[in-house]
Amino acid sequence: MPNNDALRAPEDSVKLDWPSVGAYLARHGMRLDDDPPPRQFAGGLANLNYLIYLDGEPAVLRRPPMGELPAGAYDMAREHRILSRLPDALPFVPRSLHLCDDPSICGQRFQILEYRPGLVIRETIPPELAARPGLGARLSEVLLETIAAIHAVDTAAIGLDDLGRPDGFLARAVSGWTRRGWSAKQDGTDALHQEIAGWLERNIVPDGKPGLLHNDFKLNNMILNPQDLSPVAVVDWDQGTRGDPLFDFATLLSYWIHADDPWAMHDMKQMPAVEAGLCQRRDAVAAYAKITGRDVSNILFHRVITMYKLSVIFLQLGLRYRTGVTTEPRYAPLTAIGTGILEFTHEIAQGRAF
Repeated sequence: MPNNDALRAPEDSVKLDWPSVGAYLARHGMRLDDDPPPRQFAGGLANLNYLIYLDGEPAVLRRPPMGELPAGAYDMAREHRILSRLPDALPFVPRSLHLCDDPSICGQRFQILEYRPGLVIRETIPPELAARPGLGARLSEVLLETIAAIHAVDTAAIGLDDLGRPDGFLARAVSGWTRRGWSAKQDGTDALHQEIAGWLERNIVPDGKPGLLHNDFKLNNMILNPQDLSPVAVVDWDQGTRGDPLFDFATLLSYWIHADDPWAMHDMKQMPAVEAGLCQRRDAVAAYAKITGRDVSNILFHRVITMYKLSVIFLQLGLRYRTGVTTEPRYAPLTAIGTGILEFTHEIAQGRAF
């Protein structure tokens, strides 16, 4: 069982209709134990993940967040398909054991996933790691080698070669994220959105050779072996697809903060890159190119589109608070953080930062 700090207090957990879930699982040959009772995992601002026990064995129930969902987001069926096949190629991917396609059971479709115990690094470095020699170099290596392994998967060999639509991937990313950005923007930021959208349209690059993408790969979406920090699991595959791997790599870079980055990059509290002593972003680009052999000469475009994507995600989450979909206090500052990331994205596009 994970440490208590990996689980939310019962009073702070999002409540599900556990009798309904238990009855559904019983109809499918699984017994949901009530001792110990289900507990929600800490961390994350979107999908809801719970430690449950089925027939005495730990598992994870995973479902989308409460409220109305953006079209195509939090797709449990897509994630189930990926996680039913990808473990055959990558040992650090937990298998999806069951998909409930009936949203009436607990308000949304949900999955039952294999439980993988280990260490999760969230907002800060755990005390037991703080003094470990070479921590930053090791974590940098693990992040880069793991994402490179994901991009090297032969999707045809595991029946995922029809996943997503790689042709036109980057053009759809530009149009889709600028449209979402406009819908979630903070008042007074129209010019920033317009200028970034214009830059992306003028500077779009050809799609690279397609590969498997995680689409939100970062440190807190990994479960690590506490001894050698090797990956035990990579989780949160609901945005998984096929497309240009540099887009996926640049998404990781968007969380890879430096000490002198603007306040919003620190306040988003997604990956403790500075505290961990990760290598510099440009060094990460060079290392990724060396591991994969990929041409990274167009990385600036990928950097700007994925930073814009990050800003929009925070703005969308902030909009949930602004419109009363959620009243959780941790959502209150997200609009300001999203706008701060938007401003930094503009600086990157203008060549004043990387």
